Amino acid sequence: MTPPETPIVKEQKRSRLPKSARAGGTLHGGPLAYAILAVFMIVSLFPLVWTAIAASRDNQRLAENPPPFWFGSNLFKNLELAWNDANLGEAFLNTTIVAGTSAVTIVVLSTIAGFAFAKLRFKGRNALMLVVIGTMMIPPQLSIIPLYMMVAKLDWTDQLQAVIFPSLVSAFGVFFMRQYLLQALPDEVIEAARVDGASSWRVVWHVVFPAARPAMAVLGMLMFVQAWNDFLWPFLVLTQTGNPTVQVAVAGLGRGYTPDQSLIMAGALLGTLPLLLVFAIFGKQIVGGIMQGAVKG
Repeated sequence: MTPPETPIVKEQKRSRLPKSARAGGTLHGGPLAYAILAVFMIVSLFPLVWTAIAASRDNQRLAENPPPFWFGSNLFKNLELAWNDANLGEAFLNTTIVAGTSAVTIVVLSTIAGFAFAKLRFKGRNALMLVVIGTMMIPPQLSIIPLYMMVAKLDWTDQLQAVIFPSLVSAFGVFFMRQYLLQALPDEVIEAARVDGASSWRVVWHVVFPAARPAMAVLGMLMFVQAWNDFLWPFLVLTQTGNPTVQVAVAGLGRGYTPDQSLIMAGALLGTLPLLLVFAIFGKQIVGGIMQGAVKG
C-alpha cells in the first residue's frame, strides 16, 4: 500500500503548481487582457465624454468640421441655461417619483410572483408562466393607442399617475426573480418554515425577501434606470409645461429654426448625472450582493 502523504509533501507538490492553479490563488491578466479592457472602457465612456465636451462648447463650434475633441469654457453656463430653460428642478422631482415608485413596486410584486412560480405548486402554473413570458415578446408600441384611450377616459393626461400605473408590473421582473429563486432558495428552508407554523406571507417576508435581496437590488436598479430613461410614453401623456419628466423636459431644449445642440447636450448631461451618482453610491453594494447570492446559491 502507498503510504499517506504528509502535509509537508502535499505542500511541496502544491508549490510546484502555477500560482493561478493553487487553491486560493489569484488570477492575473496579461497585457492582452488589459489592452482589450482598455479598448472596451474607451468605447463605453466615449458617448458620455463627448456629451460633456459638446455641452462645454457653443453651437457654432459644434457645427465646424472637424468637431471639437476637448472641453471648452461654456460648460457651467450651458448647464445653467438648460436647467432654467427646461425647468429641470421640477422634472427631476417628477422623474424621481415615477422611477422610484415603479422600481419599488416592480421589485416587491415580481419577488412575490417569482416565488409563487418557482416554489409553489398550483394548477396552470406552467401555462401562466408561458403567458407572462409571451407578453415580453409583444412590442410595447402596440399597446400605446389603447393605453392612451384608457388614460384619456380616466382624465389622467398630463398627470404623473398616467406614467406610474402602466409601469407598476414587469414580466421581465417576474421571470428574473423566478429564475433566481429556483436556485437561491432551497425547498428545505421553506419546508422548515412551514413546520414552524409560518403562514405563506410570513414565509415571503422572513424567508423569501432575505434570500432574494441580491436579485432584488439588481432588479430595482435596472427598473429605476429604465423608468428614468423612458421617453415615448411620458412624451405622449405629459407636457413640457405641466408635469414633465426629465426626458420630456430635455426634448423641449434648443427650440428654434436652428436647434442649439450645445444646450441639448447640456440637458442630456444633467439628465444622466443622477444615474451615475446612484451607481457610484450603490454599485459596490449591488455587485457585492450578486457575488454573495452566487456563493449562497
